[in-house]
Amino acid sequence: MGRLAGKVALISGGARGQGATEAKLFGREGAKVVFGDILDEAGHQVEAEIRAAGGEATYVHLDVTNEASWRAAVDTAVRLYGQLHILVNNAGIYIRKRIEETTEDDLDQIMAVNIKGVFLGTKHALPAMRRAGSGSIINISSVAGLVGNPHGSPAYTATKGAVRLFTKATAVQHARDNIRCNSVHPGPIETEMLKEAASGREDAYRQRVPLGRVGTTEDIAYGVLYLASDESSFVTGSELVMDGGSTAQ
Repeated sequence: MGRLAGKVALISGGARGQGATEAKLFGREGAKVVFGDILDEAGHQVEAEIRAAGGEATYVHLDVTNEASWRAAVDTAVRLYGQLHILVNNAGIYIRKRIEETTEDDLDQIMAVNIKGVFLGTKHALPAMRRAGSGSIINISSVAGLVGNPHGSPAYTATKGAVRLFTKATAVQHARDNIRCNSVHPGPIETEMLKEAASGREDAYRQRVPLGRVGTTEDIAYGVLYLASDESSFVTGSELVMDGGSTAQ
C-alpha cells in the first residue's frame, strides 16, 4: 500500500521537470494520477513511463490560463477515477527581466500562468473535493514568494508572493469542507527554469545555499507527497520551505 493509495490526484505542468517527478512519485505511491501540460509529446511520454512502472496515469492537454481547459481536466479525473482528492498547482513560468525591462505583455503572461492558473485550478477542484469529502491542494510557490532577490525577477516574485497568500485564504475559507491548502517554497532546483533564471550563474546560486548544493526535483516531490498524504492531516495554510537553508541567512 502506497502513501497515496485510494487517492486521485491532478497535477498541472506535469510534462517535465518538477511536475513530471511528482506525477511519477504519486504513481509509485498508489495514486491515480491525471496530469496536464501544453507539452503534449513530453506529457504522453511521462504517462507511458508511469504505466510501464505499474502506475495509473492519464495525460491531458491543460492550458492553465484557460478556464475551460481546467474544467475539462477536473472532469476527466472524476470521469475516469470517480473523484478528486489532490490538486498540485505546479505549472509556472519565469521571465528574467528587471522592472524597467518588463513589458506589459510580459507581466500579463506571467500573471496569467502563475496566479490565474492557480486560482482557476483551485476554483474547479474545490467542488469535486467537497463531493469526495476531503481534499489537499498544494500550490508551488518559491523562496521568491518569501524574500526579494537582487538578481531575481520582480514580476516572478510578485506572482509567487500572491500564490503564498492565496494559499492561506483558501485554507481558512475551506477548512470546514475538510479541504487543506499549503504552499511549497523551493530554493534553487536543478531544472530548466533554474538554467533560465541563473543564466550562467549556477555556481553563484550554489554558493548561497548553506547545504552547498542545489536541490533536485525529487527533494521537492517528497515534500509535496507529504502534503498530499493523510500524514499531513493537521497541516493547512502553511509554508513548506525547501531551500537548503537559503532563507535562514
